[in-house]
Amino acid sequence: MIKRIRQYTIVIVLVTITLVTGCKKNFFDTQPDNQLDIASIFSNREQTEQYWGGLFTAVPDIWDQPYAQLWGAISDELDISNNTDATINAINSGALTTSTTPQHYLNYYVKIRQCAIFLENIDRNQEILALDNGAELIKRYKAEARFLRAYYYWMMVKLYGPVVFQPETVGNPNDNYMIPRTPMDEGIARILSEMDKAYADLPEDYYQSNSAEVDPTQRGRINKMIIAAVKSQILLYHASPLYNGNTDYASFRNYDGTLLFNQVADQSRWGKAAAAAKAAIDLADKNGKSLYKVNHADPFRAAFLSSRDLYWNGWRTEGIWLRTTSALRNWEIRAAPRAIAGTAYNYTAPMQEVIDDFRMANGKDISQDPAYDETGYTTKGSEYYVAGTNNMYVGREARFYAYITFNGSMIPGAPKAGMSRVEFYSTGNSGSKGAPRDWTVTGYTVRKNIHNTFSVSPAVNVARPAMLIRLAELYLNYAEALNESDPGHPDVLKYLNAIRNRAGLSSLDATLSQHEIRESIRMERRIELSFEGHRYFDVRRWKVAGDPGYYQGGNYTGMDMSKGTTLSDPEFHTRTVVLKRTPWDKKYYFMPFGQAEMDRNTQLVPLPGY
Repeated sequence: MIKRIRQYTIVIVLVTITLVTGCKKNFFDTQPDNQLDIASIFSNREQTEQYWGGLFTAVPDIWDQPYAQLWGAISDELDISNNTDATINAINSGALTTSTTPQHYLNYYVKIRQCAIFLENIDRNQEILALDNGAELIKRYKAEARFLRAYYYWMMVKLYGPVVFQPETVGNPNDNYMIPRTPMDEGIARILSEMDKAYADLPEDYYQSNSAEVDPTQRGRINKMIIAAVKSQILLYHASPLYNGNTDYASFRNYDGTLLFNQVADQSRWGKAAAAAKAAIDLADKNGKSLYKVNHADPFRAAFLSSRDLYWNGWRTEGIWLRTTSALRNWEIRAAPRAIAGTAYNYTAPMQEVIDDFRMANGKDISQDPAYDETGYTTKGSEYYVAGTNNMYVGREARFYAYITFNGSMIPGAPKAGMSRVEFYSTGNSGSKGAPRDWTVTGYTVRKNIHNTFSVSPAVNVARPAMLIRLAELYLNYAEALNESDPGHPDVLKYLNAIRNRAGLSSLDATLSQHEIRESIRMERRIELSFEGHRYFDVRRWKVAGDPGYYQGGNYTGMDMSKGTTLSDPEFHTRTVVLKRTPWDKKYYFMPFGQAEMDRNTQLVPLPGY
């Protein structure tokens, strides 16, 4: 076993040395280079900065769905069953084991080790130190590496629960790598401490010299705003029931008996989370950030454009952490209906349960509004759908039309010649009869973040960064934490209503109970942050994944894709069970480490249930 551990460590060292490429301006998207030894890397400025750039490459791209970022496709948001993926199918079918678990931890541990190597060696670079601002440059590089190391641990904690923390100093093959999991609270404390150290050595943002303009070549670099925003997320999770007094894990201990989850909920954590969220919002405000809004004479149109165009026009205003390279074409081509020019894949499919959660334009749930109707068809078209569209899609809130493509909706990008609408019924232009697998199982596809000029062929793609964190998330973080720590505080509704009002919904009032506001905040996260990688984690941290309205498993419905020959065909517009996933089990709150990882580290206790 010791021999295997040493061999594994040598492999990690070699991987670390060879995956150190990149360039200063494109640090999210580096390419392989020649093998170099550590001395060569850290004696040359260009090679050192390439190594630094390589530290960013494991930062998730939220639009690289559904494979690299598979969270929507394994939650109650999306289905991609018409495009097979072994890992996603294993999770949704209940076949998740230590052999089929996603092995994101392998890449994260490589990056964590690279960060440690960088921190130990960057001060040796005399070429950088000789620059006029060399010492300051190195200080910032080190702070970014320190943050990234902590951030990658956080990414693992969200997925796998308590994880193994490597020694901060770079070891050698003879060291003991039999390391137990770090208890959850201790791990979170270590992550936050490292982020605080990084925060002290970084600017609020990277501005051009003697200017209030952000330097476009430095977008995506870690700054104080980013760290404050990430800390807001961490503290919100740490206050939530999955992390705070989780008695379901009372027996989850290391082999020496160390308890891995605290057993008594600490209510004060919500106050800390609220304070962190407010500090992040205030820092963003100070640096010119605001909710993106489009002015228009028609308030509903303004809400629609604000929600739709946010992803390509609003990132400068609302974006806190930007990923300057993103797999947007992959997202758009998978989500776009076949009515788009070229051959789109047409399979990123929201369930009917998602559709039903979007409110009516008056802010009411569909169950509360007597005007909601699934039996008739509108005789009047609009900017969002054509005449003949089912009434269930009429009179919905603005975000529904910005985020969802449905039968009868306008084509979200550049249309094929002669086409003016999306047809999901069986014989329609995006229906099941027209392609062997490029059709949506549910009768819907995602419209969110498909540019209105997108085309598969000829290829038209509008380049834009991905917003890993945006101001709206911070508003919702603050509202949630404050509602739990200080219910009735006016800021709860102030920040919640800011999100609602931007979407064209009326303000909630203070007559609502704490529980009612809690449910409203959760619904806002469901809708506002839909398909952006939050839902999978939210329902887990709230510990409601087995509850009605949040249930992560079982049967999901949609329209009957096997039926329909016209736009207004009632046979298509029939709620049908289209997906059957494994029933929810508490063991799914976290994912297990792979069996090979536990074989290599015999102190790594298995997750309960696996």
